[in-house]
Amino acid sequence: MAKANKRQALGRGLSALLDDSEKSGASKEEIIGNVVELPLDKIEVNPFQPRTNFNEESIEDLAKSIQALGVIQPITVRKIENDNFQLVSGERRLRAAKSFGLLTIPSFIRIADDQESLEMALVENIQREDLDPIEIALSYQRLIDEIELTQEELSERVGKKRSSITNYIRLLRLDPIIQTGMRDGFISMGHGRALIAVEDRSKQLSIYEQILAKGLSVRATEKLVKTDASTSTKKTPASNPYVEGKLAFYKNMFGEKVRIQLNSSGGGQIVVPFSSKKEFKALTKRLQSDS
Repeated sequence: MAKANKRQALGRGLSALLDDSEKSGASKEEIIGNVVELPLDKIEVNPFQPRTNFNEESIEDLAKSIQALGVIQPITVRKIENDNFQLVSGERRLRAAKSFGLLTIPSFIRIADDQESLEMALVENIQREDLDPIEIALSYQRLIDEIELTQEELSERVGKKRSSITNYIRLLRLDPIIQTGMRDGFISMGHGRALIAVEDRSKQLSIYEQILAKGLSVRATEKLVKTDASTSTKKTPASNPYVEGKLAFYKNMFGEKVRIQLNSSGGGQIVVPFSSKKEFKALTKRLQSDS
């Protein structure tokens, strides 16, 4: 009886709410903004869910808690066609409820388009405490690329310092093998941040293998990276006559981030980095206007 009362306090049944709407002549859209007991078979998973790994043991523990106390916090869904709903946030609760045959779950219904649904799922994902650094970095990057936020706007949305967001996103410059090692807990974010300074992927992997083989600390890794950078600098000429004085020209055209990289054979490359889709579009527009 206690469980039933708790569920009734959270939300009324969908059919009851729709019946009331029909009797009063109100639109069925009035269910928006309400907490309703929705049938689980009416709820689709969120195709924009950024999380790919779900700990089965933690879901089992959550299922036991739901069996004992009911669903304390409603999931969030959005209404789609044919009186169906799509999950916005709360997939762990949904999975736990399904695992022991629960038929309905309290759900807060809201209006959201695809972009808003993605943003809410990503932001909720970022706020979780059990994410690994690469999951957080990928979520930040998706918000920048797919929602077209600048790092300043993203900082305001998620309540994190811009410098912290930058540090996470930079981890995506690591070799995928190293990213996987970080996700699996073989190295820490501190190790990863040290390895970012090594631009050559093969050298990154070489140092990564040394970290694993020798159990290097973050400080020891930073020292090793500095030694490698010092050696590399000696092998590469610091300047070349035909590029001297041109860096200021390119910085004026593309911004302060641009750099010229030279190699021992006299060649090199002009590197114009960008941190978002919006910044890339601005660079492209600048090139087109100058051509």
